[in-house]
Amino acid sequence: MLTSSLAAPPAPPLSARRRWTILAVCALSMFLVGVDTTIVNVGLPEIGRGLDVGTRGLEWIVDAYTVVMAGLLIASGALSDRFGRRRIFRYGLVVFGLASLACALAPSLGVLVAARAAQGVGASMLSPVALAIVVNAMPDPRERARAIGVWASVFGLSMAAGPVTGGALIAAFGWRSVFWINVPVVVVALVLVAVFVPESRGERVRRLDLPGQVLLTAVLCLSVGLLIEGPRIGWTSPAAFAGYALTAAATAAFVLVELRRGEPLMDLGLFRRPPFVTAVLGATAVFVALNVTLLLNTFHLQHTRGWTPLAAGAATLPMALGATLCAPWSGTLVGRLGPRRPLLLAGGFTAAGGLCLVSLDQDTSVSLILLALLLIGIGFGFANAPLTNTAVSGLPPSRAGVAGAITSTARQFGAAVGIAVAGGLVAGAGPVDLAAETRPGWLLVSACGLFLLVAARVAGPGPARPARRRAGQGPARLAGKGR
Repeated sequence: MLTSSLAAPPAPPLSARRRWTILAVCALSMFLVGVDTTIVNVGLPEIGRGLDVGTRGLEWIVDAYTVVMAGLLIASGALSDRFGRRRIFRYGLVVFGLASLACALAPSLGVLVAARAAQGVGASMLSPVALAIVVNAMPDPRERARAIGVWASVFGLSMAAGPVTGGALIAAFGWRSVFWINVPVVVVALVLVAVFVPESRGERVRRLDLPGQVLLTAVLCLSVGLLIEGPRIGWTSPAAFAGYALTAAATAAFVLVELRRGEPLMDLGLFRRPPFVTAVLGATAVFVALNVTLLLNTFHLQHTRGWTPLAAGAATLPMALGATLCAPWSGTLVGRLGPRRPLLLAGGFTAAGGLCLVSLDQDTSVSLILLALLLIGIGFGFANAPLTNTAVSGLPPSRAGVAGAITSTARQFGAAVGIAVAGGLVAGAGPVDLAAETRPGWLLVSACGLFLLVAARVAGPGPARPARRRAGQGPARLAGKGR
C-alpha cells in the first residue's frame, strides 16, 4: 500500500496533460465545424461570379451544410455510443475532408451544393461526438466545467472568425481556398486523434430511430427550402401550397412516430417544460440573428459599397472580438448567478445592434456599422451558455443529454433560416436598392434580441451553486450518451 501511494503522485500531471491535449484536439475539430458554418458567407458574391449563379442559388451553398448537419446531430451521437466515439469521430473527419476537397474542385453549383451537404454529414459526426470524448476524458466535475467553458469559447470564436478568415483567404487565393484550407487541418486532426484520443462508448446504447431520422430531415429540408424558394415561386402559388402541405404532413408524421417509440430520436415530452421550449426558441433566434447579420452585411459592403471580400471580412472583427471576450464571461456568470443576467445582456446588446442599422443606406457611417456588429457579437457571446443551462436545468441526467442535442439542432436550424430569410430580402436587389431592402432583416435581428429578454424571464435567476452544477451536468450527460 505504501509503495502504491508513493508511486501514485507522478501520474496525475501526465494524465492532466493528456486530458487537456484531448480537449485541444477536439476543439480544433469543433473550430473547423464552426468556421465552415460562416466562412462561406463572405465569399458568396465571389462564388456567384465564379459559377455564374444568383443569390437564391448561393443560399443553398450555406444551407445545404447547416440543414444536413442539424438533421443528423442526434443520430451521429447514437452511432458513436454504439460503435465507438473515436471511430465515428475519425469517420467524420474523413467525410468532412473529402467533401471539402469536392467543394474546392466543384465545377458547378449543383456539385458544390451536394459537396456542402456531404460536409454537413461529416460535421454532424464531429460536433456532438467530440464533446462526448472531452467529457468522458474528464471525470472531475470542476475540470469538466472548465473544459466545457473552453469548448464554448472555441465554438463562439469559430462562428465569429469565419468571415474574417474567409475574407483573407479569398483575397489571397480565391474563393476555392476556403475549402482547400480544410484538407491539411483534417489530416493533422486525424494524426492527433490517432495518437492522443482513446476509444470510448456510451454506458447505455440506444436503438437508432430511422423513421424519426428520415422525417426530421424531411421537415428541416422542406421548411428551409420553402423559405429559400418562396420568393421565386410565389408564396401563394400551387407549388408553395404543395410545399406547405408536405411540411405539415412530415411534421405530423414525425410527432406521431416519436410519441409511439420506446426510444425516440427526440424526446417530445421535454417540450412540455416552458423553460426548455424557451431555450430551444432562444437558440434558434440567436443563430437567426447571427446569420442574417453576416449575410446582409456581406452583400451590403461588397455590392453596395464595393468593398473587397478581405475588407468585408475584416469589418466583422468587432463581432468576433465581442463574441470571443463575452462567451467565457457568460459561462462564469451562469455558474455564479444563473442564466437570467447573461440572457438579459445578450438580448439587450443584440436588439441594440439591430436597431443601429434599421435605417441603413449608402451613406450610413462605417463607424455605426462597426458598432452594430460589435453589439451583436457581444450579444452572441453572452447567449449560448445561459440558453444551454436553461435547456438542461432541472432535468434528470438521463434527459439532459437529449435536451442539449435538441438545442444544438435548433441552433443549426436557426442558421439555415437566417440565411434563407436574409437571402430572400436581397435576392434580385441592385446595388442602389440593396441597403433599403435589408432593413426588415435588421428589424428581425432586433426582434430576436427582444425575444431573448423574454427568455430571461422564463429562465429565472437561479441560485449560484445549482446553476453551476446544472450547467456542468447537461453537457456531461450529453457527452456520456454521445448525443
